[in-house]
Amino acid sequence: MAQKKRPYLWLAQAGVIAAMYTALTMIVPAASFGPVQVRLSEALTILPVFAPVAVPGLTVGCLLANMLGLATGANPIGAWDLLLGPMATLMAAVLTYLWRGKKLAGLPVLSCLPPILFNAVIIGAELSFAYYDFSLPTLAFCMGTVGLGQLIACLIGGLALYLALDRSGAAAFLFRSRPQ
Repeated sequence: MAQKKRPYLWLAQAGVIAAMYTALTMIVPAASFGPVQVRLSEALTILPVFAPVAVPGLTVGCLLANMLGLATGANPIGAWDLLLGPMATLMAAVLTYLWRGKKLAGLPVLSCLPPILFNAVIIGAELSFAYYDFSLPTLAFCMGTVGLGQLIACLIGGLALYLALDRSGAAAFLFRSRPQ
């Protein structure tokens, strides 16, 4: 509804989400890129639970962060990360949005799983090719380290963000579709 009635608000919200994702990724680039990574920005992957505008915001934010990481030398994976990172983020964000109503003990725990799984598999495979000679043990190691980092960022950080936004009423205010 927000995008049909107020396209500029929708665009601004997506832009702010993209900027937040990019900034949070680049705050600690050593933790955001590499075989062992915990991106602070991945806590934002819970936002599609509140509004579909987060899907393009997160995707663009991931692309921008990976571009900046590549340009500054923080992202040694290379140009593949400009395609595969945002692709993993887009697929995860869409599923997070689709699963937004599925809750355990009042929390969208299942909505945290897509970013963990997609990034573990896609980015883990990407890292195993970029850093090592690809083998099944190396692939399992990279998937495991990325998955663990995602578990910390998405499950712990994401659910903490969800609780803060939901219980304070900030989510309803930030993602409302009409002015009040």
